[in-house]
Amino acid sequence: MTTHQSVLKFGVAGAGVMGRNHARVLADIRDVELTHVFDPDAVTAEGVAAAYGAAAVTDAQAFVDAGLDAAVVATPNRTHADLTVALLEKGVHVLVEKPIAATVADARRMIDAAKANKRTLMVGQVERFNPAVDAVKRAIADEDVISIQITRVGPFPPRMGEVGVVIDLAVHDIDIIRHLTDSEVTEVQPQVVRTRAEREDTALLQFRLENGAIAHITTNWVTPYKVRTLQVATKNKFVVADLITRQVTEYFGQQPDGSYQTRAVNSWPAEPLKKELEAFAHAIRTGEPPAVTGEDGLRNLEVALRCLGE
Repeated sequence: MTTHQSVLKFGVAGAGVMGRNHARVLADIRDVELTHVFDPDAVTAEGVAAAYGAAAVTDAQAFVDAGLDAAVVATPNRTHADLTVALLEKGVHVLVEKPIAATVADARRMIDAAKANKRTLMVGQVERFNPAVDAVKRAIADEDVISIQITRVGPFPPRMGEVGVVIDLAVHDIDIIRHLTDSEVTEVQPQVVRTRAEREDTALLQFRLENGAIAHITTNWVTPYKVRTLQVATKNKFVVADLITRQVTEYFGQQPDGSYQTRAVNSWPAEPLKKELEAFAHAIRTGEPPAVTGEDGLRNLEVALRCLGE
């Protein structure tokens, strides 16, 4: 393989908060060119496209027909499946934002379309590329995980449309739990309430995994400030990570007198979204399975929907 790579022509569908972030990061990645931005709202599409020298598109079919190599789908959840399937059938590789789709049937349709058209389908579970999550994964590599505790709370986000905290926030943590344990969720014990919003805005979710580990997620939109913490207990150590500051600390060597040792675990300063998009481009170029597969997205969605009793 020569070092010179052909430039991948990318489009971004959905110019909301995430779509704008994707556009910004894509404009900064080597051997990738952002050529099209799609949003049904012309002013939004044109604003984002103009910032990066791309063409604005307001019609989904025109976006599908734009001659793209790859696309990021960051539109509302319920529109993920139709747009993704249309792109895959056109031969376009797709990175779809989490959750993969609104329903399990839709997710399966997307996975099938990727297989049938031999195209890469990756799901944007961006926390998997958070250097702190990576550092925790390395720290527990040879350990038996006993339990995982994740807190992901903060104020209500004004952008939220039709989903509650389980689909918007907990899907990140379901993925982190599956990623850190390399195991699947077998039991869910959800406690979910609606206090201020139309959809659930507070949830305490408990899980048991195939390998015997247990996990707990606390998530809400009622805490006035943002917290993103991850704690993993193993037979020999206890690892704590702040996913915002990316500080990771390992506690180990506990003695009968209660003393123990600690060490900071290095996590590299990298933007998770950039690592995610680079991993997607790498999967396209090599034909290797992407870091987060359609099946991963499906499993995460299935667990989230079980938490909602759906």
